[in-house]
Amino acid sequence: MRILFVCMGNICRSPTAEAVFREIVRRETPELDVDIDSAGTHDYHVGEPPDPRTVRAAARRGIDLSMLRARQVEEADFGRHDLILAMDRLNHATLVRRSPPEYHERIRLFLDYAPGAETPDVPDPYYGGAAGFDQVLDLVEEAARGLLQEIVATRRRGA
Repeated sequence: MRILFVCMGNICRSPTAEAVFREIVRRETPELDVDIDSAGTHDYHVGEPPDPRTVRAAARRGIDLSMLRARQVEEADFGRHDLILAMDRLNHATLVRRSPPEYHERIRLFLDYAPGAETPDVPDPYYGGAAGFDQVLDLVEEAARGLLQEIVATRRRGA
């Protein structure tokens, strides 16, 4: 299975989701064969590492983002990934608009996997303070666990 997490610039939310999900899979289901990646809908930060505030917030929870670099979603991503998870409704709409129609069902909101979330959107912490990065981590961790549960349940059913 191939999963792509997507936000706008690929330096805050989507690299956080990529690294958190990778770590949760490593810890809880190391036998699961899943390819995890992230990208941005825009090219603002291509080649750059995640925002230093994102890196610090994740590091406090034992998550390493140092190896990640921003990239923009490319057309091949729509066919390459089984699941494309947008961090918010704006990026979801952008992805649907850019993708061929046969791939629309692969594009979903990441927080659909976090039933306790009070919002459908992972808020963008870029222009806020440190608390925003911790809030993103809280939401991402909840959704990542929900996503993993669904993948494992689907595999058990043989789908």
